[in-house]
Order: sequence, then structure tokens, then C-alpha cells
Amino acid sequence: MTSNDQGNIGRRVSRRDVLRVMAGAGAGLMGGGGGTSGRERGTGAGRIKQSIAYWCVQKYWSVERTCQIARDLGCRSVELVEPKDWPTLKKYGLVCAIANSHWFDKGMNNPQYHEMCLGKLREAIEACANAGFPNVITFTGLAEGIGPEEGLKNCVAGYKKIMSYAERQKVNLCLEVLNSRVPVDMVGVPGYQGDHTDYCMKIIQQVGSPRMKLLFDIFHVQIMDGDIIARIRQYKDYIGHYHTAGNPGRRELDDQQEINYRPIMEEIARTGYMGYVGHEFIPTRDPLEGLKQAVALCDV
Repeated sequence: MTSNDQGNIGRRVSRRDVLRVMAGAGAGLMGGGGGTSGRERGTGAGRIKQSIAYWCVQKYWSVERTCQIARDLGCRSVELVEPKDWPTLKKYGLVCAIANSHWFDKGMNNPQYHEMCLGKLREAIEACANAGFPNVITFTGLAEGIGPEEGLKNCVAGYKKIMSYAERQKVNLCLEVLNSRVPVDMVGVPGYQGDHTDYCMKIIQQVGSPRMKLLFDIFHVQIMDGDIIARIRQYKDYIGHYHTAGNPGRRELDDQQEINYRPIMEEIARTGYMGYVGHEFIPTRDPLEGLKQAVALCDV
């Protein structure tokens, strides 16, 4: 695939696009049973603050219904929700653990997108500061012919232009690792530059701000790097947000996928992590049953 092909794919794909693709394909993606095994029953410890990524369930529920379900399940957040819906979250005593900004195709690795990205980041930071919400998502963008070292330098230079504002507003920017290995219809992002944990960490460390954090998406890191618990231990002081999903297929956290989530959650709790873990899987069966299973499994 050429860089132009990758760029064209990136321009066509958003989280909403992925949702539409996967909703149509969901029934055929490794259908899983809905039973709850002993290891999936939560302890009730509540050491992990759990969140629901709204884009994954918006096909099924309104924001208000999602908030009701989150509250009933003991989740503390519905994330990636637009600011116009934040009053609904607050009505149910919830937060938006991480807010949208620019999309992942056009990111900070390319100077021609800096003005757009910085504008969206500034808007999101301001909105989060006013609402009392902690995090804003951000991305490197697709490579589009830009080499990794150049992309790193461009990201660092771009983020340094806004970090003082984020620091003043007490809002984190969370740079997400995305996998570039699997196809778009299996929720990969071919051509994404920040596709390895260590690469994103180089950007974060060179930016050098306490408000520049890593969004550790366990699904994506599993595909690209593996060694999940060791990486959590290595980078625990830089992680501002986590995402979950089953691999392969970004499905439920059930026995049809390979990631052993319970010890991962126990390790996250042991690190003293005080942020949120967002469930960002795409339902292949009853969405409420899948969320119940995930919340119980991650309650350590």
C-alpha cells in the first residue's frame, strides 16, 4: 500500500466510520457466548474507575440511556461524548473521562495539520477545564510519507505549542497508540505513525510536560507490542487513560478473545493508577450483557 493509499484510507475513516463497518460485520465476528464464568465475577473492590466509550454503543442507546446504564453498572464515566451532551452526564453524576479533539488521520506529525489540530485541542481543553473533566485525546496521524524521526520531531514541536495552556487549565493530553497491522474492518489503522508504545513514549518524554500522557489502548498494544503488564509497569507514571477491547476483532472481553484482562486490571490497580479505564469494544451480541461482563471482570 502506498502512502497516498494510506492517506486516502485515513481521510475516510473515523471512529464513527469504524462503528458503521463493524455494526454490519458484527454478527459474523467470532460470535461469543454470554455466560459469566467464575473469573468474570467482580469482587466489588471498585479500585478501577470504569467508563463506557459512547461511540461503541451509540447504535443501540442514546446518551441518556447510556448514562443510566453506566450508573446502574457502577461506571463513573461515559467518554468520547460531545460537549453538548455533557449536561446529561452530569445529571447522572458522571464525567467524560476523555474528550474528542482532532481525528486520527490528520495529526501532529504533519506540520500542515498543526493549525487545525491545535485549534481543536485548545477548544477541547477549554471545554474540559470548564466542565472539570480530566483528559483530551490526541493522535500522531498517518505517516503520509513522513519518516518516523521527522514525525517525532514534528509532534514534539507541535505539542510544545499548547502544553503550557493545558498545564494552566489542568487538563491532560493523552496520545493514543493505534495498531497499523490489522485491516480497517478489523479496527486497525494502516499507516498510523504512532503504532508502537515506545515511539509514542519518546514523543511524550521529549515534550516534557506533566500534562502530556499516554492513552494505553490494551487492544492496540497487544497487537503491536504485547507484553502488556511489563509495559504498564514500565510506563505507569505516564499513562493518563486506558482502553479495553478483546482481540481479535475489538470484541467483548469474553472467552472468545486472547487478552487476560483480570491480571492486567490487578496490575493497573497495584500501580496506584487513579484515572479511568474505558471499555471501547464493539458489541457482537447483546451490548448490555457484554458491558456487564466487562465491568465485572475489571472490578478488582
